[in-house]
Amino acid sequence: MDEPKFIAIEGSIGAGKTTLAKMLAKEYQARLVLEVDEENPFISKFYEDRETFAFQTQVFFLLNRYNQYRELLQRDLFSSVVITDYLFQRDNLFANINLQGHELHLYQQIYNLIKIKIPKPDLVIFLQADTDVLYSRVEKRARDYEQIMEYAYLDEVNQAFNNYFFYYAETPLLVVNTNEIDIVAKNIDLKELINKINSHKIGREYYNPLGS
Repeated sequence: MDEPKFIAIEGSIGAGKTTLAKMLAKEYQARLVLEVDEENPFISKFYEDRETFAFQTQVFFLLNRYNQYRELLQRDLFSSVVITDYLFQRDNLFANINLQGHELHLYQQIYNLIKIKIPKPDLVIFLQADTDVLYSRVEKRARDYEQIMEYAYLDEVNQAFNNYFFYYAETPLLVVNTNEIDIVAKNIDLKELINKINSHKIGREYYNPLGS
């Protein structure tokens, strides 16, 4: 595989996707595309009452992520390196957790119509961590709308991501166990991760660093 021009970073809530995306964008002097959690007007209400506000929340995310990915094509994706902190399929994973019945069916109809127009990354980096680690990180970053998140919900999300990437084969994939590393506080951890990304060539690879 040639040097990747489009890298997508994925992982459960609290995995460190945005942090790593910003660091890699600086490293590669790349254009950075971030998801818009805080811009979703339904997100706070969703965590208070998931059943009532799940559909509005998911559709907002789906359409915004669709517009962001489509914009990559319009601006000539391959003219420079692009780093994004989510994979388009992320939204469908959450929809299958949060929606049911007629709402899930309607969502799937919309999703299936637009997914065929979405560009595929050259490399996906999946940041994996135990639910206990993720929950600790979510508490530490203290976003208002996440403070009432239930441990059981985060665990369900984490299991869904692990299951999805266990079978994922659409693009080259680097699975990184982040339980023992801290790319913010320990520069050596970040450098070693970047070296692993640069050396990844094709297919699936697992990276299990022990931390510095």
